Amino acid sequence: MNSVALEHFRNLVSLSAIDGKIEEVERVALSKIAFEQGLALDRLKVMLDHAHEYTYLIPQNTEEREKQLEQMINLALVDGHFAPAELELIKIVGGKLGFSKKEVDVILETHSGSKK
Repeated sequence: MNSVALEHFRNLVSLSAIDGKIEEVERVALSKIAFEQGLALDRLKVMLDHAHEYTYLIPQNTEEREKQLEQMINLALVDGHFAPAELELIKIVGGKLGFSKKEVDVILETHSGSKK
C-alpha cells in the first residue's frame, strides 16, 4: 500500500471511529478494503486498536466533506464494485460527515455511476 493510499485508509479508520466506536459492519468493510489494498492484517489491527488516537476534523464546508466521501467511494470501488459492507460503511460515514441519506445516495450515484 503506497503512502497516499495508507493516509486515505487511516482517514477511513478515523472517520469510522469518530463517534467513539467502530461498529462491526465498519470493521468488516475496513478489513475488506485493507485486504484489497494489500495492508497487512497486523497493521490493520494496530490501526483499529489506535483509531481513537487519530485526529480527524470534519471539514466545515460541503465541498471538502463531499471530497472526503468521494475518496472513500473511490477506494471502495478499487475492485470495480461495492461489497455490501463497503456500501454500508460509506452510508454510515456519510452520516457522520453530516450528509442526509438522500444526499449520500446522490453522491454515490454521481461518483460511482450507479444508484445505491
